[in-house]
Amino acid sequence: MPIFRRNNPTRVTKKFVERLPERESPDYSPSSTMFGLVLGSTNETTTLIDLKSKALVRWRIPWPAGVQSDLEVFDVVEAELAVDIEHDDLAQVEAVSVEGLPRRIGTYRTRRVRRWFEHLQAPMDGPIFGFRGPSAPYWEFRGERPSIALVAAQRGPQLLRRLDDGSTWVRFGWGGDDVWLVCEDAQAIRAIEATRREALAGKDLATALGFRPAYVLTTLSQPIDGHCYKICTGLLPRG
Repeated sequence: MPIFRRNNPTRVTKKFVERLPERESPDYSPSSTMFGLVLGSTNETTTLIDLKSKALVRWRIPWPAGVQSDLEVFDVVEAELAVDIEHDDLAQVEAVSVEGLPRRIGTYRTRRVRRWFEHLQAPMDGPIFGFRGPSAPYWEFRGERPSIALVAAQRGPQLLRRLDDGSTWVRFGWGGDDVWLVCEDAQAIRAIEATRREALAGKDLATALGFRPAYVLTTLSQPIDGHCYKICTGLLPRG
């Protein structure tokens, strides 16, 4: 059973979002309320645009045991930050903890979102997160690198399914690199599973997803055996 009901009229949400006061940077004050536009959500992390500052942020949401995140792209949500926001992870500088489950306000998708994406997309000035390869040792992070990259794919993306272990991967070209990332985007995984195919690209991928993917939302994982991995947590349209 889904936690969030999607019945708030779009025009009401649009008015709410566009009347929010603007800030230069996110407010990370403990117990403060933050409003966000969801870009990707797993039980480990939810990536959003902070609607007041238009910055990329990450929420640690305390999902109950056995409950999977059902937040969807372009959901507008609000949450109260925890008393101890744990805003001190040098590998995930944008991450904060929230108190309880967020409240869904509605859905917001307008031309403004396209402009936000264009402003937030990762600059092509080197490898994603500043290092090549799929991972980096946790102890090498000093709080100077982002842990979120909204990547405008130059080639692709393609969605690939490995039958030997059941994993889903995203492949795309960016800055001269041929990038392969494990995919944790639930919608993308469902899409390729439904087709019973091992690869999707171009029109076939757009048909399966219901939109043409233009951005690959890339995040750094929590440490796994001492390393943080680059993962895809969302395939997104242009806006």
